[in-house]
Amino acid sequence: MTIRFIGAGPGAADLITVRGQRAIAASPVCLYAGSLVPEELLRDCPPGARLVDTANMTLEGIVAEMLAAHQAGHDVARLHSGDPSVFSAMAEQMRRLDAAAVPYEVIPGVPAFAAAAASLKRELTVPGVGQTITLTRTSARATPMPDGEDLDTLGRSRATMVLHLAVQRVEAVVEELVPNYGADCPVAVVARASRDDEVVLRGTLADIAGQVRAAGILRTAVIVVGRVLTASEFPDSHLYSDARCRPVLSRSSSDE
Repeated sequence: MTIRFIGAGPGAADLITVRGQRAIAASPVCLYAGSLVPEELLRDCPPGARLVDTANMTLEGIVAEMLAAHQAGHDVARLHSGDPSVFSAMAEQMRRLDAAAVPYEVIPGVPAFAAAAASLKRELTVPGVGQTITLTRTSARATPMPDGEDLDTLGRSRATMVLHLAVQRVEAVVEELVPNYGADCPVAVVARASRDDEVVLRGTLADIAGQVRAAGILRTAVIVVGRVLTASEFPDSHLYSDARCRPVLSRSSSDE
């Protein structure tokens, strides 16, 4: 039997992958974060499936559910919001499954930052403006950040930055980023990206904190910082350039 860590996407139920949807439909046990995973996805579970909301569970309790299902011969769909490769706490669960010799696999999902970029209708890697994206968060009540990953250090490159789990500390984020990015640097905050109640705020480091507080945004939001958000004058990419050398493709006899 297999434990499948499934990226459930940023919020809209139809943004899950086909592979993820099929895995849910084939799993008699489904563990999901009720505060983040859309309820519509649970309708894909097979009739009589055991549904376990992990929102208020401990790590040990979650792993115990997985092990019990495995011992009973049941596949498990473990739903994580967004994509499980980013800020999902998947690694600690896999470590315990490794210790118990329980097989598992990972099915990727649409990450929150990608959904936010789609809502903003912006490419985050604009030629000549920004070709690097830093995905990070801040420390508050969460696990402390490793040495060298504070916002001042990360911001020295002035690369496009996407912050998760940071909107509650937006004033502190602004204070730490202004010295490197400048107060006029474009910023966007997208709360509940892809959902019906999505909120999109656009501004600069000088005014975004006030907008966030006025909108009452406290969680489930990403902060995007960088010049790519407003870039309009930039060179076309080399990908489709006339100057790019393209090989001449010949047809085989079977194509004729």
